[in-house]
Amino acid sequence: MAGRPGGALASVEALQFPVFVKPCRAGSSIGITKVDSPGGLVAAIEAAREHDLKVIVEQGIVGREVECGVLGGHGTDAPTPSEVAEIIVESGHEFYDFEAKYLADTEVTLSCPADLPAEVREEVRRLAVASFEAFGCEGIARVDCFYTERGDVVVNEINTMPGFTPHSMYPRMWAASGVSYPQLIDELIRLALDRKVGLR
Repeated sequence: MAGRPGGALASVEALQFPVFVKPCRAGSSIGITKVDSPGGLVAAIEAAREHDLKVIVEQGIVGREVECGVLGGHGTDAPTPSEVAEIIVESGHEFYDFEAKYLADTEVTLSCPADLPAEVREEVRRLAVASFEAFGCEGIARVDCFYTERGDVVVNEINTMPGFTPHSMYPRMWAASGVSYPQLIDELIRLALDRKVGLR
């Protein structure tokens, strides 16, 4: 936005509303605004810039929010995907925002395994591993997707350092996959010990 604010705004206005304005390098849905019309763009961008000077504007997608955890492989082994989960925001929130994640336990439900056809869950798992490999991730990541009414699976984002408390989605997905919290920590330590140091 800094060099060509007019041009940047014009390109964003070409998207279909609503859009989501996000800080580029933040987490936990902090600084995210859902914008329903062009008139709200500037305020949303400035709100995101309070957290990061680089801002992303994304096309809104109508769909069910599903996610999958990924564990890196040892040596040449492929990464392993967890069971697929669905985030269900029960009430009071337009999207899965900071308050829904951390302050409103009764308003959000995690369904794991997600109530989806088996082939859709497998596609989410495939895309999660493909995203992990495409970004050169190591150790852990959580890949968030949308499952649309048309039956498409769309990758929303990859979280390279997902929440890791016992109540966080990442360990809960692995628990549903048969890997307990202590086992998950043990595996992460093993992966770290195997990892070469330095740039690669």
